[in-house]
Amino acid sequence: MEMNASHSAKTPQNGISSRSCKGGLRTMPFIIANEALEKIASYGLIPNMILYLITVYHFSAADATTILFIWGAISNFMPIFGAFLSDSYFGRFLVISIATLTTLLGLVLLWLTAVIEKSRSPKCDIKESGICHNTKPVQMILLFVAFVLMSIGAGGIRPCSMAFGADQFENPKNPNNVRIMESFFNWYYASLGVSLMIALTVIVYIQNEFGWVIGFGVPVGLMLLSAVMFFIGSKLYVNVKPNKSLLTGLVQVWVAFWKKRHLPFPPDDDDSAHYYYNYYNDHSKLFVPTQKLRYLNKACMLINPEKEVQADGSPSDTWSLCSVMQVQVLKSLIQLLPIWSTGIMIGVTISQHSFPVLQANTLNRRLAGNFKIPAGSFGIFAILTLTIWVALYDRVIVPLLSKYTNNPRGIRVITRIGIGIFISCMATATAALVERARRAKAIHQGLEETPNAEVDMSALWLLPQHCLTGLGEGLNAIGQIELYYSQFPKSMASISVALFALGMAFANIVGSLIVNIVDVASKSADATKESWVSTNLNKGHYDYYYWVLTLLSLANFIYFYFCSRAFKYCDHDIFWDHDNRTADQFTEKEDVMLDIPKSTGDDSSSIYFSAA
Repeated sequence: MEMNASHSAKTPQNGISSRSCKGGLRTMPFIIANEALEKIASYGLIPNMILYLITVYHFSAADATTILFIWGAISNFMPIFGAFLSDSYFGRFLVISIATLTTLLGLVLLWLTAVIEKSRSPKCDIKESGICHNTKPVQMILLFVAFVLMSIGAGGIRPCSMAFGADQFENPKNPNNVRIMESFFNWYYASLGVSLMIALTVIVYIQNEFGWVIGFGVPVGLMLLSAVMFFIGSKLYVNVKPNKSLLTGLVQVWVAFWKKRHLPFPPDDDDSAHYYYNYYNDHSKLFVPTQKLRYLNKACMLINPEKEVQADGSPSDTWSLCSVMQVQVLKSLIQLLPIWSTGIMIGVTISQHSFPVLQANTLNRRLAGNFKIPAGSFGIFAILTLTIWVALYDRVIVPLLSKYTNNPRGIRVITRIGIGIFISCMATATAALVERARRAKAIHQGLEETPNAEVDMSALWLLPQHCLTGLGEGLNAIGQIELYYSQFPKSMASISVALFALGMAFANIVGSLIVNIVDVASKSADATKESWVSTNLNKGHYDYYYWVLTLLSLANFIYFYFCSRAFKYCDHDIFWDHDNRTADQFTEKEDVMLDIPKSTGDDSSSIYFSAA
């Protein structure tokens, strides 16, 4: 819900301005441009950033990768806080406005590290002086502040932009409302896909061909254009007042349960008279909470209805009494946590952006004539594979499989998640085999002491690992969001994005830990040898690092198998939608089947692209 950021006109109860001159299709270019240009500016920096940190700031490959993992973790954590602040306090317009300016400031600071010579480390001249000066603390602070500002900005734009756009078209009285909303979402997701393609190709190419000053200056210009476009349309926007975030509602359940933890359950606790049902906000006929995680039922248990419930049906104290639906949402969230945790390890695999760039930088990247594929652009093959897979699965594979499985989504979503984890194991194993061949070729050519020399091996050998990563991502990541989407009310679909973003944040933290442990452990094992993740790829053993990831991924696959056996589905249509059945009719048989509407797959893939 949003705050009226630009005017104090009176609004009806739903908080949306009734003035017909606001909102509508005229706002689409401004909102989509803001999100698309931010994506190009931000994501265009990621592929080559490992090279910038190594060549300009003289970080080791392990330290640079750790920094990028931590940056990724912060960037994935921040949208959760951005969504909370916009829903609870400031509204989407104000949050997007501040986030846009914050991202722009972060990009400007990063650009200044390339423009101002004293803001970065002095060049190493090993041949003449034998000295390579370390980066000064002030220089590192400037770099890290730029990263943090960009993460804060992303945390405000990414969770709010799509919802803010939807606010402009939400008009239930308009008979064409559904068609208009679909048109907006189609254009929105198409723009995001194009943005990612441009970021990984055009921006990376500019950095390679014209250097860091222009390569970082272009994203600054794009982000400035993004800010200008967004603020030009400010007088046209519909702004909805902030109300209460989902996060607050979940915390309220815990607090209400804790306050009533010593109270006994009613003797006939299957009677709906003992529990609070919010007729205005609960979208379910589930008047009595289920017996799973029964202790949480105390949060919605009525002790003194006359004092606890006001005349309008709302609770007198939302921190002492919650609705049945609030309790059930928290229960669903808790039951999903084991499956959610299995996505952390595949998130580590998906986030392997740095080392493949270093590998590609040593290989023959010529495609035609003198044109070389930028080392940072090979990640485009993972995105292309993911996109092609989503289209094929939804349009070709699902109709074929559904004839044999009687499942409208082809195969169970939990099965797709598991297949994705297994394919991620194949991706890291393939990466290990390719790196072993690359290293052997480099040593055979006598390049052990010259890591920057080109190895006589085509960089196209990296395509299989990228394609497998994209395929595993398409199965697992989109499957995760589809599963989360199916376990909550449709009005709370934002949980899907929040859970996935949180998983990727933890994945980046785990990824940084793995790199550090491998670096320290491999150097400690034999002080005379290089680290497995040495900056000199020809002396290191990146193939061993990839085997470590493979073993961890296999262990995760086994862990997933047991989690999936223990997990029980909550059927979306039975549990949340208006229905004549109650908790007693939510049978064990229905509990193990999931019948997701066919459109859910398309929704979840779209949600995934917006959360990327």
